[in-house]
Amino acid sequence: MVTFRPAKDLAKAANLTLTNMRPYYEQYSVDWDEAQIEQMTQELVNFDILFEEKLVGVIRLSFDTEECWVRDLQVDQSYQNRGIGSIALAEAERLAKDHCSQILKLRVFKNSPAIHLYKRQGVVLTCEDERICYMSRAVS
Repeated sequence: MVTFRPAKDLAKAANLTLTNMRPYYEQYSVDWDEAQIEQMTQELVNFDILFEEKLVGVIRLSFDTEECWVRDLQVDQSYQNRGIGSIALAEAERLAKDHCSQILKLRVFKNSPAIHLYKRQGVVLTCEDERICYMSRAVS
């Protein structure tokens, strides 16, 4: 069973992000470390993702008047491909509704397999540049 709670340890979440994203950061020459990631995420709404009570991921959101941005969605590599990402996106949409957001938005590296997850969940490409896909979908 997948559950969510407000993030308890942003440093640990930053480590997960850095671990998962390192190949992309290296490929695209993004020079971030755990401290920078932790600092950047302090302003966001951070939730731990638990699978059978074990911390396996993090989702970070931000809200404005009409949009909910999925700023980061990370699932530990050993727990990927179990539907946890889909459940986390559904939770993001629930939270977006709670904040009266009309659009769910995100960015993803073009070569990330997460694009397939987002497309399966009805998130569509709105624009792209040489390394990033910008995607969105209406909050139902």
